[in-house]
Amino acid sequence: MTLESTITCPQCSHQQTETMPTDACQFFYECTHCQTLLRPLPGDCCVFCSYGSVKCPPIQQQKSCCS
Repeated sequence: MTLESTITCPQCSHQQTETMPTDACQFFYECTHCQTLLRPLPGDCCVFCSYGSVKCPPIQQQKSCCS
């Protein structure tokens, strides 16, 4: 399982590699460059699934996220 994901801001295209939590979903993420507050897109469980290079750990394990 991969625990690092690179989030790409849709506002300014800044990329930041972050370590994903394994015990919770991350619903909000503030871009370190432009301070835009990212939220999951409709149908996604967390910001890593919407904007990350790697989906969150539960999705990687083919489990229900945030259960």
